Amino acid sequence: MSCHITVGQAVNRKEEYSVLQDERIVTFIRSMDTKNSEVLERIERESVEMGVPIIRPEMQSFLRVFLELVRPARILEVGTGSGFSALLMAEYSGAGCRIVTIEADRRRAAAAACNLAVHPDGEKVRLLEGDAGSILPTLDGTFDFIFMDAAKAQYIHFLPEVLRLLRAGGVLISDNVLQEGDILESHYAVERRNRTIYKRMREYLLTIKTMPELVTSIVPIGDGAAVNVRRDTGMKGLSGSADGETEDRGGAADAVVNVADRSADEAEGKSE
Repeated sequence: MSCHITVGQAVNRKEEYSVLQDERIVTFIRSMDTKNSEVLERIERESVEMGVPIIRPEMQSFLRVFLELVRPARILEVGTGSGFSALLMAEYSGAGCRIVTIEADRRRAAAAACNLAVHPDGEKVRLLEGDAGSILPTLDGTFDFIFMDAAKAQYIHFLPEVLRLLRAGGVLISDNVLQEGDILESHYAVERRNRTIYKRMREYLLTIKTMPELVTSIVPIGDGAAVNVRRDTGMKGLSGSADGETEDRGGAADAVVNVADRSADEAEGKSE
């Protein structure tokens, strides 16, 4: 039997190993993760039963570290779901933090309202039911942090209003931008029903990566996250409060860069 391996066979074996390695890494990281609060654990179980998606464990861990580092005073979330991520952010934000979250689906908004009502930090969160494309233009003021986890094909359409609402030095995180790997494929390799999302997500990523007013990193966390800091040449730190007063909280760009390095240590930090 020949021991000769062709280039094609070597590539295939390398790809198979990479996939296996990725799965093993994810399993290893999740095995060390700490549990959420009892309320969030219940919301997660109920969300799974209802078929309502929630942010993946890797993104949960990332947000915990990010919020501890940056401590935003005003947060906007586009895509509430069952309220899980809004309440996770409420738990890890300061006492004076206020969160506005938008949900288009009536059933999910109703579930979120119930979850907000029973959570100790639910009073920090203001739930707006309706289409984000209609609600975003009605919002005033600016936000320190915007978390986008809504319909992926709409990211590119929401972007102008999201940027209007994002303060100089503020951070925008868009979740699930890699589309389970579809984003890497040729247009013709993507299922026809997913091609609109594929096209718009590629357009979105290209746009935010090339906008001069944004510093952007696409991070392979969960199903991929795009992390943006809005440039401000005179910025000393990410700051802001509900009444518009400013407070130096350290360099936002440095904080975002450090999140990826420090999130691996989060499992050793305080438990909820």
